[in-house]
Amino acid sequence: MLGLCGLLVRRVAAAVPAVEEPAESVPVETWWSGRVRRDRQPILRKDGQVLPLIDTRVSFPFGGLTADSEVLTVIEMPTTDSTVMNSSLTGFVTAASPFHPVDDGWPDQGPDRGTVTIAGVVVDVVDVVLGATSGNNLLTSPNIPVRRGEPGWAFVVVHVVAPGSPVPAVGQTVRLEVDPVHRDELNHGHTACHLAALALNAALADRWRKPVAVDGLGHPNFDQLALANSRIHPNAATDTYRIGKSLRKKGFDMVDWDVQDAVQRADEVLAGWVAAGVVIRIEAEGPGLTDRRSWVCELPEGEERIACGGTHPTSLDGVAAIRIGLTLTDAELVMETKVTRR
Repeated sequence: MLGLCGLLVRRVAAAVPAVEEPAESVPVETWWSGRVRRDRQPILRKDGQVLPLIDTRVSFPFGGLTADSEVLTVIEMPTTDSTVMNSSLTGFVTAASPFHPVDDGWPDQGPDRGTVTIAGVVVDVVDVVLGATSGNNLLTSPNIPVRRGEPGWAFVVVHVVAPGSPVPAVGQTVRLEVDPVHRDELNHGHTACHLAALALNAALADRWRKPVAVDGLGHPNFDQLALANSRIHPNAATDTYRIGKSLRKKGFDMVDWDVQDAVQRADEVLAGWVAAGVVIRIEAEGPGLTDRRSWVCELPEGEERIACGGTHPTSLDGVAAIRIGLTLTDAELVMETKVTRR
């Protein structure tokens, strides 16, 4: 997956009602790269809740697993689960979070698992979703009406706890902890997804009859041109590509195509990269949830850089193999990527 970088509950829109009283602003100082930045947040006088006009500060891109942070707002999120009567889920937003949320706009990597400790009581976080606010509301994915970066909006991490769980209070400091095993498995699944896409590009390079955009290693970017959807699993990934008239018009030759030959070629490339013990890093323009981030990998053939908002390992240490499988139909090519750990 180069072109676009199991939930326990269903996600629905949630909103905090607007207030009639004018909002008062207070300065908030945040740190990034040694520089202090002053942002402003409205205080909603009617209910005392503070909705951020700055993105949640996130540590998951760099491996963060824990954070102590102030609760900024708490919302009810009705559940459509027929087994739960007269109950609702509760979502809360904190100033900072180590949790990776799922984004329904491109839900390749699902939410982290973990817990929140509220006044000494450990509570399971059953879902983590993307939220957005213009200051007097809070909408959750997939019912967000604006794109990331829209002026006057902030994007936040909404942590969800089950009906009947203790609920944090606005202004209270809670401890957020991510399940490290599940995170590690998703890290490796996501990086393997990127590497498999690059290996597939290399394996299919000789099937192009027209010049097209290339990846960072100089190969025709089949992944970017044909990717329909991608899903990251623990130590695995599934990518689906559209194989049709549009791709053929761009110059992709499907005549006498032996997909098993492509599998063999891609697996050979992946084996070389695993043996080389490549190093991976995340580069970010800032600490905010929507600040642009890139997955950067030092490969024997050169450096590859992919825009990506997910989580990744720092190297392939501990990986024994990455292999792919391809299934071809009239309209689709499905690539299954598996990571074998030592």
